[in-house]
Formats: sequence, C-alpha cells, structure tokens
Amino acid sequence: MPQSVMFIAALLPVLTVFVLLVVMRKSAKLAMLAAFVVTVVLALAIWGTPVARIAGASVNGLVTAITLLYIVFGAILLLYTVQESGAIRAIRRGFTDISPDRRIQAIIIAWMFGSMIEGASGFGTPAAVAAPLLLAIGFPAMAAVMVSLIIQSTPVSFGAVGTPMLVGVNTGLSNSEEVAAAIAPQTLDQYIPVVGANVAMVHALIGFLIPLLMVGMLTRFFGAGRSFAEGFRAWKFALFAGVAFTLPYWLVARFLGPEFPSLVGGLIGLMIVIPAARAGLFMPSDQFEFPPRDKWGSDWQGSVEPEQIDQEMAAEGAPRKDISLMTAWMPYVIVVILLVLTRTVVPLKDWLTGPSATIAFNDVFGSGINSSAQFLYSPGTILILASLISVALFRMRGSDYTRAWAISGRTMMSAAPALLLAVPMVQVFINSGSDGLASMPITLAEGMAAATGNAWPIFAPLIGALGAFIAGSNTVSNMMFSLFQFSTAQGIGLDLLGVTVVVTLQAVGGAAGNMICVHNVVAASATVGLTDREGDLIRKTLIPMAYYVVQAGLIGMGLIHGGLWWGAAVVWAVVVIAGLGTNRAAPGTGQS
Repeated sequence: MPQSVMFIAALLPVLTVFVLLVVMRKSAKLAMLAAFVVTVVLALAIWGTPVARIAGASVNGLVTAITLLYIVFGAILLLYTVQESGAIRAIRRGFTDISPDRRIQAIIIAWMFGSMIEGASGFGTPAAVAAPLLLAIGFPAMAAVMVSLIIQSTPVSFGAVGTPMLVGVNTGLSNSEEVAAAIAPQTLDQYIPVVGANVAMVHALIGFLIPLLMVGMLTRFFGAGRSFAEGFRAWKFALFAGVAFTLPYWLVARFLGPEFPSLVGGLIGLMIVIPAARAGLFMPSDQFEFPPRDKWGSDWQGSVEPEQIDQEMAAEGAPRKDISLMTAWMPYVIVVILLVLTRTVVPLKDWLTGPSATIAFNDVFGSGINSSAQFLYSPGTILILASLISVALFRMRGSDYTRAWAISGRTMMSAAPALLLAVPMVQVFINSGSDGLASMPITLAEGMAAATGNAWPIFAPLIGALGAFIAGSNTVSNMMFSLFQFSTAQGIGLDLLGVTVVVTLQAVGGAAGNMICVHNVVAASATVGLTDREGDLIRKTLIPMAYYVVQAGLIGMGLIHGGLWWGAAVVWAVVVIAGLGTNRAAPGTGQS
C-alpha cells in the first residue's frame, strides 16, 4: 500500500478525536468511542494487527484507565476531606492574606505548587491536586482545570523524579547499535543527563513566559472584560515567578541531573515567590476578581461546588472549627512528603513496586503484551492516606467523612466512561504494528519527516506533542519517538550536537503535549465535577501549546544553525504576547 495512504489512514484516529472533541464539541465519551472503533477497524483492515494483540492492548488500556481513576478518586477525596473539615476556610483566608488577586493565586497554586507536585509524582497528578484546590478557594471549575493544564508543560520533562528522561528517553534509545556508535565513547547513562540539561535549558527559555500566558488566558476567558491584557497587567509578578522556577530548575538539571529539576525548582520557587507576594513585590496596580457568580457562563461550573458544602454544613449546624493555616495545609504537605519518600527512598520504592505489591497480567491473550498495576505506589494511595490522616488531624465527624467518600465516588464514576475508552484506544494505536509494518504513530512520524527534510528540527517538537496527545504521557511519547528522532536527525546530516538537539526537542514537545492530551483533560476535569466540556478545554489549551511547540522548534534551529533563528524565536514570543494582548471578546458575547 502506498506510504501516503498509510499516512492518511494513521492520521484518521487523531482526526476523529480532534474533530469530534474540539471542532464539534462532542463529549469525550462519544469522541473516544468513535476513535476506538476507527482505530480497531484500521488495525484489523490495513495494518493486519492480530485480534489477540488488539484485545491485549485494550485490556492493558483498561488497567491503565483504572489506575488513573484511582488517582482521580484520591484527589477528590482529599479535596472533600479538607472541605468537610472546615480547613478550606483557613486556606482561603491564607491566600486572601497573601493576595486576593486571582492571577497571583493561580500563579502560586498552579505554577509553583503544581510544578513541585509534578516533580514528585507526574502522570497528571498536579492537575488532579491543583484544580480542586483552586476550585475550593473560589475559581470556576473550568478556570481551575485550564490553568492547571497549562502548567503541565515546563515541569513535565522531569516529572515523577525524572521518569520521562530516565525511563522515556533512556528506554527509547536503548538496545540500538546506531545510538551506541554515535554517542561513543559516552555510554547511554552518561548521555541522558546531557540531553536532560539541554531539555531544561530549552524549557527555561520557553517556560518563563508560561505564568504570563496562564494569567492572560485566565482573564481572557473568565474575566468580565474578556481580555488577555487584563492578565498581562500582572506581567512583573508573572515573569518573576517564571524565572523563580525555571532558573533553579535549569541549574539543578545542569549540575545534579534529571531527577529533581521540577521538584527542587518548585520548592525554591515557592520559597521565593510567597514571601515576595506577602511583601507586595512586583504586584500589579489593579486587582483581578471573577465576575459575580450569577454572571458566570453555564459551562464554567461543574457538579462539585465547595460553597454548597459550606451551606449544607451550616444548615446542619456543623461547628465552624478554628483551624490554623499551617494545620489546614498539612494534608498537602503530607502528600508532598510521602511522594518524595516513596520515589527517592530506594528500599521503600522497591517494596512498593516489587512483585508482592504488583498486580500483573502477563502475555494477555497470547498477545505478548503485559499489563500491571501498582496501587500501593500510586499517587492515589498517597492521596487517600493523606485524607485518612486528616480525619484525625481535623477531628472530623464520621458522618462528614462518609459524605466525602460518597461524593468522591460519584464524581469519579462520571469520568470513568471517557477514560475507559480513551486509554484502550491509545494502546491499540501504539500496538498496531505487525508483519513489517510500522505502528500508526511511527507511520505518522515517518510521513512528516519525509515531507519536511532538512527543516525537520522545526517540526520535531510537534511529533513529541502528538505522541503525548495520543498516549497521554511524555514518558510514553519519548519511548515511542526518541529513536525515530535520533535516526531522522542523522538522516538529514546533523552532527552529534544537532542530533542531541533534536532528541531534546522530542522531550520538550512531549511535555507541551500534556496540556492537550485527552485523558489528562478528562481526569483533571473529573476532580472538579466538570464533564462533557473536554473539547472546550482543549480548544483553550491549544493556544499555549502552539506557542510552546513553535518556540521550541525555532530555538532548536537556533541551537543547530544559529544566526537569524534566534531572532525568529524572539519575534515569535513578542508576536504571541502582543497579538494576544490586543485580543478581546466582543461586549456581551459571553464567549468563554
């Protein structure tokens, strides 16, 4: 079959998701059902994938989806535990004391705290933790998810203590004689930190603007004036926060390796930014607040409304406990501590991920595909454990905690259909190769490389982003495409430095793709009770994602060829900020 036909066929599942979810604004359940059917039909009819392999991939997808739902449940349970205990009132007061400005709150919680959580846990956990917390202090559900997704970019390459680099890129390049010969006399273990330092540098050059874009998006879609410019008025604090994270982040990657850039960068950033905010440094001259609740768009709100719990508790005569700010934050401190301990203390990690703690399904249906789940190691267990500790910490009534479990279960179930379809579709897509035919994602990448030739570095980040959009993981995107990127860079005549830059762009693009990947969007939305709005969220996060991958490509060309490409990168950043700054919805349109 002609390569062009194979390319178009491989593109169909992606187009199905994009058209139904983003263009036609259908629910994720419908979009992913249609995409699953299309993917299975193509795998059988064109790729000749054995039925057993499709079934094995689907089962692996179901197991993965269940582990994601477990994390979602834990995140919601922790939110409602903090809410039902009354501790959320202290957290609200604490943020009001720092700044009542919603832009500043978004930067501190989503960008700084979310980046630290990403460094500790990864795999979508930051959005699952930050979005409910933002909702609890008064953000519309959709705004909370949007800003939490936007930060799923810069810190992602070093999430889960460096997993996208140490597992993703490493696994993708391992067992290749071509790679071993090209990087000699270095070993792969020596080469990965070099790539990691490059990844951090490129992320830092792009990501320091992410807080500014984030607050611009916040005011454009959720402010009364519907204007990016209103968010950009906080430019001093946004850029300050951007550098406060990305500078230590890059230095850690450069001198200590890929394990801790996001975790340490987020921690140092919080230690710098919160005191600065309390002191009023770099603060905007105006103050941003959301419109009155009766002016909110109907699509802004989900089924989880913390204020309703306050009202219910008051109606039931529940005592309003006087909980200190430090005590109120303890559940989240516990989460961070447990995440770090379970990911860095080797004997503990080995026990939590060992055979006795792993549910494994090997060679499912004789397909050669293995599937496993490690619930003790999952962030979901840590979130649930933090919730249980909080019961004693806040001296909660049994009835309050029972209600938290009931609400969390109902909310999790609303997200289940979309995830239980999305992840199996992804697994069939990835495992579609057979009889000498490359899998669908590799077919797509090869087609794009053939079309772009020597301009490939500009498009390399897009492949990484596409991999994350499809697979829902920077780690998996790097596994799929790192060797392809390495070989393509060699094929267009680049030296080892240029090849390393292209592999770097794969990792950077894979991180940016997390902003729009379907099951991240579905999982984060579920934590705030926002269902069937996934397409609207992806339409919004496509804006910062487009900035990110284009800028990465231009910086990559600058690193390889120098000269005017650096100027082009500067111009692109200026054009994006200036262009968005003049964008405003027409009065009375209610655009969101």
